[in-house]
Amino acid sequence: MALRRTTKSKLYRYIIYAVLIAIVIWAIVGTDWAKIGPLFFNPEIAIKMFPGIITTALVNTLWFTAVAFIAGLLLGVVLALLKLSSIGPFRWIATAWIELFRGLPAILTIFAVAFILPIASGIPGKDLGGPVVLGLVGLILVASAYMAETIRAGIQAVPKGQTEAARSLGMSPMKTTFWIIVPQGFRIIIPPLTNEFVLLLKDTSLLFIAGTFIWSKELTNFARDASTQNSNATPLILAAVLYLIVTIPLTRFSAYLERRMSRQR
Repeated sequence: MALRRTTKSKLYRYIIYAVLIAIVIWAIVGTDWAKIGPLFFNPEIAIKMFPGIITTALVNTLWFTAVAFIAGLLLGVVLALLKLSSIGPFRWIATAWIELFRGLPAILTIFAVAFILPIASGIPGKDLGGPVVLGLVGLILVASAYMAETIRAGIQAVPKGQTEAARSLGMSPMKTTFWIIVPQGFRIIIPPLTNEFVLLLKDTSLLFIAGTFIWSKELTNFARDASTQNSNATPLILAAVLYLIVTIPLTRFSAYLERRMSRQR
C-alpha cells in the first residue's frame, strides 16, 4: 500500500533526524577526550586569560569594529550617492573605488595602507597614527566599498513615487535625497548592514598584519599569542566562544528584522 505524501515527508524527516543523532553520538564516543581535553579545553589556561581577554581583547575588537563600521558607513553613503549621480566623473570615481576595494582581499588593503602608504607619501608611519590606526583605515576602505553597494541598492529600492511626491511639494533634489529617499533606503538595508557589522567584527582579526601592541590586540591576536606562549589551543577556543557570544545575537537580530520587514511589505 502506497504511503501518503505527508506520511512520506514525516518518514524522511525522522530518518534524517536519526542519521544526524547517530553522527553526533559517533563523534562523541569516537573522540579521544583524554588527549583533546588538555590541548583544547584546559581550565587552568582559560582562567589565566581573564580578565585580559575581556577588558583588552574583546573591548578592542568591539571598538575597532564600531569605528570601522561608522566611518565606512559615512564614506559608503557618499560613494553610493556619487555612483547614482548624473555627473559622469562622479560615477566613474565611485565605481573605481568600489570595484578596487571590493576586488582586493582585505588583508592586502590593510597591508598596503599600513606599510606602502607611509613609504609612498614620505611620511613616517608613526606620524600617520601608527600601524594600528593605518590598519584600521585600510579596514574602513574595504567596509566603505561593500556598504556603498548595499546603500545604493537600498536607495534604488525606494519607489520612484516618493521622489515625485517630494518634488511636487516643492522640495529641491538635494532635500528630496537626504530627507526622503536616503532615510527610506536605510530602513530597507538595516538587515544587510547588521550582517556587514558581523563581518567587520571578524575582519578585525586581519589587523595583526599591521603589527599590534599589547594594549591594541584584538581577540584573535590576543588568543594566538597566549596559545603560542602556553603551547596550547585553549585560548583560541575561548576566543571563538567570545566571537559566538557576540555574533549569534547579532545574526538572530538581523534575521528578525528581515522577517519583520517582509511582513510589513
